[in-house]
Amino acid sequence: MPDIQMRFHGDMLVLSGSLRNTLARGGYDVEQGIEQLDLFEEEAVEQALRMQMAAGPQCLCTPTLAITQAQLAHERMRDRQQEVVNAALALCGRFRPQHLLAQIGPTRLPLDASSAASLVANRDQYAQAVGAFGDGGVDGFFFDGLLSVDDVRCALMGARKMTAAAVMVSVNVDEEGNLEGRRSPVEEMVAVACDLQADVVGVRSGAAPETIAHIVERIADTCDLPILVQLAVLEENRRTPLDASDAPYWHPDAMIAAAGRLRAAGAQFLRAVGEASASYTGALAAATAGLPAVR
Repeated sequence: MPDIQMRFHGDMLVLSGSLRNTLARGGYDVEQGIEQLDLFEEEAVEQALRMQMAAGPQCLCTPTLAITQAQLAHERMRDRQQEVVNAALALCGRFRPQHLLAQIGPTRLPLDASSAASLVANRDQYAQAVGAFGDGGVDGFFFDGLLSVDDVRCALMGARKMTAAAVMVSVNVDEEGNLEGRRSPVEEMVAVACDLQADVVGVRSGAAPETIAHIVERIADTCDLPILVQLAVLEENRRTPLDASDAPYWHPDAMIAAAGRLRAAGAQFLRAVGEASASYTGALAAATAGLPAVR
């Protein structure tokens, strides 16, 4: 498998999108977690992955967002972490992607930055999740949807206990460029990510492309790391809007202009998430095919 680190600051790369929309439309209960479907509805997950890969992304994300022990316990799968990881790796391996990224979401445990015990508990959750992938052939680890600057710190500390592979971190941000639900500007997250040897920093937002582009430019001014942008397609985006500014991604074609603007701002990695279908991934892949990253 090619080393993804050799492509940093090289060509534009698209990540496979979330499987949520495809599986939900197929009648599956995604609220209970896709991790259960990895074990009990293998054919459905495989078909959703196949649709994503047919769209042309270079990077395939494992369907393991809720893979920490804390999240699996919430799904009543406390003792099945390794089983879920093995099933996800087997499913993804059938597609022979250029790059396979182990996707890990937040623990959602209480996190008190003033408590060493709290920080260690969260760190160890992330370390254990990384360790579960072992030498399963992943090209890197993708921490998606981390909830705070301290959550980013714990994830990176946990990852670096276990691996020297590429590590990507992404947070949800509002239109002001603050971590969603917090007053922390994205620059604080980026500083921690740089200090703790992240390889890629990213944001997820459903804001208009121009708004996200300004946030990307702020990140580019703060660090030299490659930048990931996840474009969140919301439920209201799936309907033809009266005013497109209220639903910037209501159609997959909207991703084409968005990709160009975000590339110009300095993003190298792009991903369509939320209620996005595989056609959104395809639009990003088509819009960036063969193009070099700007930075």
